Amino acid sequence: MAITNPFQFLQQVRAEVAKVVWPTRREVMLTTVMVFILAALTAIFFAIVDILIRGGLQTVLNFFG
Repeated sequence: MAITNPFQFLQQVRAEVAKVVWPTRREVMLTTVMVFILAALTAIFFAIVDILIRGGLQTVLNFFG
């Protein structure tokens, strides 16, 4: 591994940062909204699964208890 001096390192860092493509405000808003929508759908899905499992378990326990 080659050792570079701090000045060269900073130049390389600036060159790499210049290559970064930053998202637009619209892209950030769309992805944020999509994350919230998918999180809500996931929460609803697991709530339904939880209700079904609880109901099934209560049915089995009432049958044997």
